Amino acid sequence: MNTIYKNTKESEITLTELMLPSHSNFSGKIHGGFILSLMDKAAFSSASKFSGEYCVTASVNRVDFLSPIEVGQLVTLKSRVNYVGNSSMVVGIRVESQNIRTGEIKHCNSSYFTMIAKNESGKTVKVPGLLIENEQGLRRFLRSIEHLRMRNERKEIFSAKNFTSDNYKEILKNYNVKLKLGE
Repeated sequence: MNTIYKNTKESEITLTELMLPSHSNFSGKIHGGFILSLMDKAAFSSASKFSGEYCVTASVNRVDFLSPIEVGQLVTLKSRVNYVGNSSMVVGIRVESQNIRTGEIKHCNSSYFTMIAKNESGKTVKVPGLLIENEQGLRRFLRSIEHLRMRNERKEIFSAKNFTSDNYKEILKNYNVKLKLGE
């Protein structure tokens, strides 16, 4: 079977939206949940564009809100596929806000969404391979491999069958926590 390869440009998506008062939270800043919804939309668009299939979100790797977004600003999300597995893709998303009056652009957050390609009956389907054409693409692909390896290792270490609290009691002395196990 011949594998089809696509480059990351074939997955690039740019979404821009004006932030309205209805998007704000109680402190008057744009609600993080609204930004997450936009990020999910961007990840879906990139993964679907790349794979040619309907895609669903499997996981989100960490979202750090670096800079608040104000009502009246333009928010731009840039996304692209950074890694592919068999049916999975890791989509990198960068969120920036722009003050319309000053033109100032701020990096608000970056995140990585794992998306799964599905067919009409909901079964996972194979996605194209990724053609890496530069160092930045290679760095992003390898970063995803390392993240997946660390996630699987962490899952194994902290699984119910492998976890032993005695291994961590000394470490916890450095944290704002008091253990009261089985008392």
